[in-house]
Amino acid sequence: MEVDLNVVIAKIRKLATIKDAKIEPIAFGLKQVKVLIVKPDASGGTQDLEAKIREIEGVGDVEVESVTLL
Repeated sequence: MEVDLNVVIAKIRKLATIKDAKIEPIAFGLKQVKVLIVKPDASGGTQDLEAKIREIEGVGDVEVESVTLL
């Protein structure tokens, strides 16, 4: 699938504060976007943000690797 991943990152940036973003190869020409997002603790869990990111065209899935308090 031909998706401009920089556009995907820009759309995520409109939803949340991104501290870091990188595009990494997976396999067979597929790539993934990894983003480090910082959001206030008072805003609750990650489910609402995950749902909004899934709605972005070209996004197949969202996986949270880690959640921590600062």
